[in-house]
Amino acid sequence: MTLVIGTDEAGYGPNLGPLVVAATAWEVEADAAAAEAAVMAAVAEAAAPWGDSKQIYRGGDGFPALETGALAGLAIATGTCPSSWEMIAARSGLDMTATGSEAAGPLAGLAIPVAADPAAVDAVATRIATRLAERGVRLVAIRCRAIPPREFNARLDGGLNKSDILSEATLDLAAGMLADAAADHAGDTLVWCDRHGGRKRYAAAVARHFTGGTAGPLVQALEETPARSTYVVPDRRCRVEFCVGGEARAPVALASMTAKYVRELAMLAFNRFWAARVPGLAPTAGYPVDARRWWQAAGTAIDAAGLPRDSIWRRV
Repeated sequence: MTLVIGTDEAGYGPNLGPLVVAATAWEVEADAAAAEAAVMAAVAEAAAPWGDSKQIYRGGDGFPALETGALAGLAIATGTCPSSWEMIAARSGLDMTATGSEAAGPLAGLAIPVAADPAAVDAVATRIATRLAERGVRLVAIRCRAIPPREFNARLDGGLNKSDILSEATLDLAAGMLADAAADHAGDTLVWCDRHGGRKRYAAAVARHFTGGTAGPLVQALEETPARSTYVVPDRRCRVEFCVGGEARAPVALASMTAKYVRELAMLAFNRFWAARVPGLAPTAGYPVDARRWWQAAGTAIDAAGLPRDSIWRRV
């Protein structure tokens, strides 16, 4: 049995809204060398709607498809499709307060799905779960971590750069999933991550999260190239990879969609909160050029609310 953990993020570049990191955990009845082929074959046979979230949801188009794929994953991992934001947060281990702040409206009470057909989500989840099981593949958990602007900026002030912040959050999720599975899992573990910016070296971060120590004999770097960085933690029987185009692997793709979905829900609350205070304020996705437009339009309301800039504007 091999445990496969896929991770990805949404919101790495924006100035507004949270950075969201997600991880998915899969049990595969195959050894580590055959696990990737087994997962990909099962997902392909099930016609699972999982892919790179940046391709599925672009410029505001494709939200129902994004929501269907993300909720189907949560339904498979937890048994039923979430019907509220609170259920999403509880089942993914997400701190409900972390996606917003005093600068964003609450997500509590938001009905789920927002745009997808619940019956369609259930049907997709059932079909995928059945085919995965036939192939000896099980999606067993999905976890999320949201880092709002105030926390992100505080970490920058503490000496981290944005790549460090992403790597720390990602590996914390992955190591937590491995720890959760430790009692029942005695086999190998594969951790697949999309590349974090242009960074190539992750040995120290892997050691902190998977060995509790510093990089050294406990972590072996197999390759650190522009396309891939690969590490082995022998004592944990764990291989950790950071790859360009990691979303080509289904566990990473589902993490990508989940992170993007959670971030879009956070931005929905954010835009509703500020639109109620600034008549005619156009919504924003939070990316730099439009974020500056939004900031200028909302400036008077921000000042009136007495909110510090760092609670809203993420320095990237």
